[in-house]
Amino acid sequence: MDDERNEPMNSGRPKTTKRWTTVILGAATVLLTSVQCGTANDEAGSAQPAGTVSPPRSSVASVPPSSSTPSPSPRAEQVPVSGCEAVIAGMSPRQRLAQLVVVGVNAGDPQAAVKLVRDQQVGGIFLGGNETALLRNRALDEVQRAAKVPVSVAIDEEGGRVQRIDALDGDMPSARKMASTLTPAQVRAKAAERGRQMLARGVTVDYAPDADITDQPDRDIVGDRSFGANPEVARKYVLAFAQGLRDAGVQPVLKHFPGHGHASGDSHKGLVRTPPLASLRKVDLVPYRDIGEYGEIGVMVGHLDVPDLTGGTPSTLSAPAYRLLRKDYAFDGPVITDDLGAMKAITSQYPLQTAVLKALQAGADQALWSSGGNVGSVLATLEQALTSGDLPAARVDEALTRVLTAKRACG
Repeated sequence: MDDERNEPMNSGRPKTTKRWTTVILGAATVLLTSVQCGTANDEAGSAQPAGTVSPPRSSVASVPPSSSTPSPSPRAEQVPVSGCEAVIAGMSPRQRLAQLVVVGVNAGDPQAAVKLVRDQQVGGIFLGGNETALLRNRALDEVQRAAKVPVSVAIDEEGGRVQRIDALDGDMPSARKMASTLTPAQVRAKAAERGRQMLARGVTVDYAPDADITDQPDRDIVGDRSFGANPEVARKYVLAFAQGLRDAGVQPVLKHFPGHGHASGDSHKGLVRTPPLASLRKVDLVPYRDIGEYGEIGVMVGHLDVPDLTGGTPSTLSAPAYRLLRKDYAFDGPVITDDLGAMKAITSQYPLQTAVLKALQAGADQALWSSGGNVGSVLATLEQALTSGDLPAARVDEALTRVLTAKRACG
């Protein structure tokens, strides 16, 4: 996704008064502790300023380095182990589902963003476009105060054509420019500097780096957003940029899995087709190899048709695409969709509510739409599907655990 400038007993009876006293006191202690923990979590979620949100905690499987094609990992099918169970148990179905959506907001209207979060308690917001009011004067602090659970605040700060804070903190070169003029260590330092600037303004997630591999001309849909055409070299720079963001406490999100760099067109304009999976493994999927090296990251899935994998369905809505990422590439962090509300690869085939439901059913942890609005109708559709079993409760809790863990919203 991009919005360019140019265009989470036994029951034996006690025999003595002393034993009754012990039991009663023990139970009271447990109850008091539970209440205190729940209160602390609620207070932290509603009052934590955006700029002080802790960096996301990793739930990424560690993968030994290997130059061969990755083999399936049994760990990739497990739900992340975390302390989230108590938090999730305290949520209503609608609250659980709301944490799985990321909604675009007008960065020029801070009060509208506050109202959205207060009313809907969405898990994340996305700031696109050129407006910067939400990024100035600690405006995002009020958004966080409106949230019972810390809300992720995302921008897509890649550099070059896709930037959000250049008018505030200066320009950053494109990925292609950085790869041709800087070492990976220098790119890591530059990304760390940019990450500190973002975090200071309340941003917690960056939909970057672009991990696509391409030799397209600069202005093509991927073009200079890519670190290059050589997958091994590009991977070094993708890793460096992601590590820099993590150094600063911002969660990087690699995109667009399984690879947009050699696709047949622009997914903003319609569904595009990639080369066969065997080809993707050799080139476009190289940046996702040994993904445990990246540490605490997310991955964005693109609207791509892989002929021998997704069978004409966009990868964002395709269970085999998510299995590829989870099993073959052993990734167990949060996975977000590309934009479901403003790209014709999706909007020409599915209403937003259907697309969001299909994405979560397929394996996404977060569904994104940059256009904003429609939150109530989307959540109503998801609630109905959860009640009927069309969206299994286990799938929701699995996704929610990843989302909350990444936001450090559990104990």
